[in-house]
Amino acid sequence: MSGAGKTISGFTPRPAPGNPEIDAVWARLERLDPGRHAEPIFEAVQGADHVWDYLAIGPFPDLDAYREWQAQMAAASDPCFYAVVDPRTGLAMGVASFMRIDPANGVIEIGNIMLSPALQRNRIGSAALMAMIRWAFEAGYRRVEWKCNALNAPSRRAALRFGFRFEGVFRQHMIVKDCNRDTAWFSIIDGEWPALDAAYRQWLAPGNFDAEGLQRQSLSSLTAQALPGRSGD
Repeated sequence: MSGAGKTISGFTPRPAPGNPEIDAVWARLERLDPGRHAEPIFEAVQGADHVWDYLAIGPFPDLDAYREWQAQMAAASDPCFYAVVDPRTGLAMGVASFMRIDPANGVIEIGNIMLSPALQRNRIGSAALMAMIRWAFEAGYRRVEWKCNALNAPSRRAALRFGFRFEGVFRQHMIVKDCNRDTAWFSIIDGEWPALDAAYRQWLAPGNFDAEGLQRQSLSSLTAQALPGRSGD
């Protein structure tokens, strides 16, 4: 499906992300604002230092330090950070970013994902990440990437659940918190998006969840049906 060697004519640079909000079913994505988002996110991860294990930053000693980091990220265009907001409470519960943004080649990565325990394996967090993937393809990007520490098994499983294809491991790719990081690479390309879009919509449909919010069909099964040959957990 990659179209290796295919001539690409008429492709123009894609728009950079940065919308104040991105629509998401079950969730809301708001451009990061430390004045509104730092405190609720900081509070949401208290006692859960493991959420920072595979990130280059954190845990933070106090709210002021975290708010300062958010202020730096909010001022940046790459990475372009969003807060993941629970629309029922209006509280931000995590962050994710577009990064390594390459409009000229239509390539963009979703990374720096930090979801509080309340969002992990929750439809709010999943819906937010699906909305970011959808934004990229609807904006005309050709390739969306997901990268993580090769030891980060939950992130690798999540990539497969969302329908990303595993592309391999870059050995000794980075040094993070004084430790070697081998990086696992995953991608979705535009030719795969229509089938995944249909799978996402099926998973997000209200009828796919019972009264307790439990899924009837798993995202893993739906994306595996959409793109046979890969599987989630």
